[in-house]
Amino acid sequence: MESVVKIASYICQRYLQEFGERIDEMKLHKLLYFTQRECIIQMGKPMFDEPFSAWKFGPVVVSIRQLYKADLLHDLPSGEITEKYKPVFDKVFEQYAPKSSLSLSALSHSDYSWQHARGTADRDERCDTYLDMHDIEKDAERIKTRRFMLKKLMEIEEKEVVV
Repeated sequence: MESVVKIASYICQRYLQEFGERIDEMKLHKLLYFTQRECIIQMGKPMFDEPFSAWKFGPVVVSIRQLYKADLLHDLPSGEITEKYKPVFDKVFEQYAPKSSLSLSALSHSDYSWQHARGTADRDERCDTYLDMHDIEKDAERIKTRRFMLKKLMEIEEKEVVV
């Protein structure tokens, strides 16, 4: 398992390089969540151990929140680690990083893991319940299946065009 601090630091640095501005805190938490889910999709296991809390605007790693506020996310992973997870990071940055923080929040709200952790909590109510890793794995499997089906559908459509 990797250090969530190093992964968050990498996301902050890469975002600054690609978009020319500091990532906002909400987007950082959502990209961390989507990175965790994408790692499960691509590699079959989580990237880090730290749990996500089911906050109002989506999953949050509380320890990262404190470090972000203090501008202390500068502990980058080794080149070996960034290379190992390059396909995961690339997918997350391609698919999610350009979106607004509120769009990412809405996307995370559609995941079973966040909904299940929130339980019966009111939409605006504070909730510190952790997302269950098994629930995140269910979300990852759902996304993986959807991608597989879309790929097959595109292959069928391409064959129909050729005929």
